[in-house]
Amino acid sequence: MPIRPFQLMKRFLPTGLYWRSLMIIVVPMVILQAFVTYVFMERHWQMVTEALSRSAVSDIAMLLSDHEQDPTPETAARISAEASTHLSMSVAFLPQEKLPNVTPRDGGLLDRSLADEVRARIGRPFWIDTTQYNDYVDIRIAYDGGVMRALPLRSHVYAANSHIFIVWMVAASIVLITVALLFLRNQIRPIERLAEAAEDFGMGRNVEKFKPQGASEVRRAAVAFLQMRERIQRQIEQRTAMLAGVSHDLRTPLTRFKLQLAMLKDSPETEELRADVREMERMLEDYLDFVRGTPRETSQTTDLTELLREIQGDALRKGQHVKLEADENLTLPLRRNAFKRCLTNIVDNAGKYAEHVWVTAIRDGEDIDIIVDDDGAGIPQDQLEEVFRPFYRLDAARNLDEGGTGLGLAIARDIAHGHGGDIQLSRSPMGGLRAVIHVPV
Repeated sequence: MPIRPFQLMKRFLPTGLYWRSLMIIVVPMVILQAFVTYVFMERHWQMVTEALSRSAVSDIAMLLSDHEQDPTPETAARISAEASTHLSMSVAFLPQEKLPNVTPRDGGLLDRSLADEVRARIGRPFWIDTTQYNDYVDIRIAYDGGVMRALPLRSHVYAANSHIFIVWMVAASIVLITVALLFLRNQIRPIERLAEAAEDFGMGRNVEKFKPQGASEVRRAAVAFLQMRERIQRQIEQRTAMLAGVSHDLRTPLTRFKLQLAMLKDSPETEELRADVREMERMLEDYLDFVRGTPRETSQTTDLTELLREIQGDALRKGQHVKLEADENLTLPLRRNAFKRCLTNIVDNAGKYAEHVWVTAIRDGEDIDIIVDDDGAGIPQDQLEEVFRPFYRLDAARNLDEGGTGLGLAIARDIAHGHGGDIQLSRSPMGGLRAVIHVPV
């Protein structure tokens, strides 16, 4: 499929609002400067140079005509003195001389302008060198019996101060861009703070210090964010209170069941009933945890390596074989209990269906990846995303005799999303399943 020019241009354009806004200011200014410079160089500069060259060649033509009327040494001396005094031009008449055979270096616009004027006003053989001297221009014109050599000042035949215009233009542009950068940065900073506050709130972090700032539109967006945050928090509190009541109401009959079973004699039937009650309690906990969502826990700086060692110890006490490899100094803000629940669900899920589990934690730039591998039966490729659906249970890949509500992975991913991360499943090099918990620092 061919790439459109607009799509190609988007690949090289900056993605941030600050740099895009800066381009809106700088690009038109650069285009304007380039256009003005072109017009100045090609029009004004050329016109001024041609006018100065025309004036200098006219003076040389007048002096040459005066000498030809009386070609004597006295006249030549008088003309040289008058040219030096009134025209600031060194003039010499060289009898029996000829024009140089050496072709001088091209002086660009000045050479072309002087040559055109000499052809138009004098119409005699000439030789011009504009590069040999820094302050003068060497003009030689042949006449009957010799050569007239004139050394006018370069400033009298060439617009040499054109660079001042460019310097002033560039200096003014730098000042304007600097002022624009300062004001633009102040306008962009409130938007960045709003984005950071939204990200922190999405990850469950404290954003109490955030206040609306900046332009009126940005303030409106910030106020809308604060109102949205309050509504979400109020909804979570109401749902949590409701679920706490439901949990209490459901636990009451279960407690009566347990008391009645405790009063019965031990038998295979009563033991099965006790197992059913325990299963109902566990299922109730899973349902409530899933519906409750991420607990209202404050984020705190957590040593992830230490947390993983705790999870490894819990798994070993359950009889699971878990090997841990983690980098040192893996610290980041986490809701510790919730994230421990997330990792425990993943590790327990691997330990149920595999003999060996490997847990690896590494830092990848500004992110941390926790990789959990096992050597179990794994999950079919087409069901790697399906297992995150609530109450979804595999028929063949996992053993259903172990029990379960189908909420462990759903709760784990929900907690990972609450920390701004995600969980991805794939085939493990160990032969089973690989779960990668990705968390931004």
